[in-house]
Amino acid sequence: MRCSSGVPLAGVPIWLLCTSAVQAAGDIEGEVARQPLNPVAIVMFLVFVAATLAISYWAAKRTRSSKDFYTAGGEITGLQNGAAIAGDFMSAASFLGITGLVFLGGFDGLVLAIGAFSAWPILLFLLAKRVRNLGSFTFTDVVSQRLERTRIRLVAVSGTIVVVILYLIAQMVGAGKLIELLFGLPYEIAVISVSVLVMAYVTFGGMLATTWVQIIKALLLIAGVTITAALVLAQTGFSFEALLQQAVDEHPKGAGILSPGLLFKDPVQVTTILVSMLFGTLGLPHILMRLFTVPSMQEAKKSAFYASLFMGYFYLVLVIIGFGTAALLYQQPDFFTGEGRLIGGSNMAAIHLASAVGGDLLTGFMSAVTFATILAVVAGLTVSGAAAISHDLYAEVICKGRPDSHRELQLTRITTVVIGVIAVILGILFQDENVAFIATMPMVVAASVNFPILFLSLYWPGLTTRGAVIGAIVGLLSSIGLIVIGPQVWVSVLGFERPLFPYNYPALFTLPLALLVTWLVSMTDRSTRGILDRQNYNDLLVRSEYGPDGELEVARH
Repeated sequence: MRCSSGVPLAGVPIWLLCTSAVQAAGDIEGEVARQPLNPVAIVMFLVFVAATLAISYWAAKRTRSSKDFYTAGGEITGLQNGAAIAGDFMSAASFLGITGLVFLGGFDGLVLAIGAFSAWPILLFLLAKRVRNLGSFTFTDVVSQRLERTRIRLVAVSGTIVVVILYLIAQMVGAGKLIELLFGLPYEIAVISVSVLVMAYVTFGGMLATTWVQIIKALLLIAGVTITAALVLAQTGFSFEALLQQAVDEHPKGAGILSPGLLFKDPVQVTTILVSMLFGTLGLPHILMRLFTVPSMQEAKKSAFYASLFMGYFYLVLVIIGFGTAALLYQQPDFFTGEGRLIGGSNMAAIHLASAVGGDLLTGFMSAVTFATILAVVAGLTVSGAAAISHDLYAEVICKGRPDSHRELQLTRITTVVIGVIAVILGILFQDENVAFIATMPMVVAASVNFPILFLSLYWPGLTTRGAVIGAIVGLLSSIGLIVIGPQVWVSVLGFERPLFPYNYPALFTLPLALLVTWLVSMTDRSTRGILDRQNYNDLLVRSEYGPDGELEVARH
């Protein structure tokens, strides 16, 4: 099955599968058809909005400094932060996208879930402790500890802004199309509503409000998928084996859905998608930023641990829901068009399943939760984007680490509003464009730019500023370049018959290239700055293991 752009539906990343597929009837039927208004969904949505706005009002009274804004004062517990991280990552696209892929191709739909979830043990064991001990507000704080402050911050900020903006555009377009489909609202109103609500959360409540929005959303989503999965199992006597057998009996591909190869036939394509998901997740600035909202390194590790538990459970339940769509929907013609296609496209399979097993009440609840997930993700992105401008660029580069705290907080709030306006404008401008192209780049760029300089600064003594800067630039240019000459742009957008590069997600090639260039340039760097960068590693290692109290002063300049 292909989108209107000609891009295989299976090739879209988990976290934003809905940006190409929730265009729904637009991708499958030729135009976007609005669903009848669901009063239950509207009521639940309004209740959620009222609750989160109340949280923002509460958080606004406690957000008085830049630290409060960026990290909620560093007072979030490990359990709370773990739930918030899970809420940030368990997007509507994860829920709708993975379920839709299992509905189409069975086992292959789980491959992307494996790639996404594999990042969290690495975050727990390799990054959480060191990043929390070294940073203050953003991951850029970490990479600038041992390297020359101005140059590495400019590169890291550039990577952050590129990832945030591209991620934000795709989320906003996905939000508009999804809400247009589920709630019957015009696309422009949906995009503006999302942006206005997020600006309210972030501008007044900062990270504290964003955290609680994400926690509530995570709990609602987990409750929703649990109820749906339980009702699905009830249809087969609570036997997972019976569920799989029914899915095999009903699915057009039969027993083929229990084996790999229906959606992904090229092992290199599978590998590069997994690499993009795995290392892209570890380079997402809004995920890394959450490690600074807790008071200690121990709580940061707890955050990653609890996030892994929440998401592990979430993905396990999605296995039941995914095969439940195959078992229950194919036997109900009411969910299909006259041409035999699922109404709303494959990524609406989860919503249709909720209707099949729980009626309007469960459908309304899951629709409202789906909207809530978008608000939570966009809020996290907005905070990280605002922090990159006001903290990393203004406070640390322009003001040399000595900003006026009141002016910095004011600039942060202004930046939040500007990002919200930009999101609305770009979301409307790109509503008819090849969103799969936009959706690809954030994960690939994060894997090729942010992750290499973060990982090497923490674990390789030989890294130098020159190597990190040139390696990051090569990672950025190569990732964008290979995407442009790949199928999603060269064929789908530019109209050429065949792509010059065969894969949609080139992180398998751009990440090693960035690492190789960084290593080569650093090894040949004999400058005074390079010598100092290497010497700084031992001091960095002490602080990363024992925290600021165990740190020898690092000479960074």
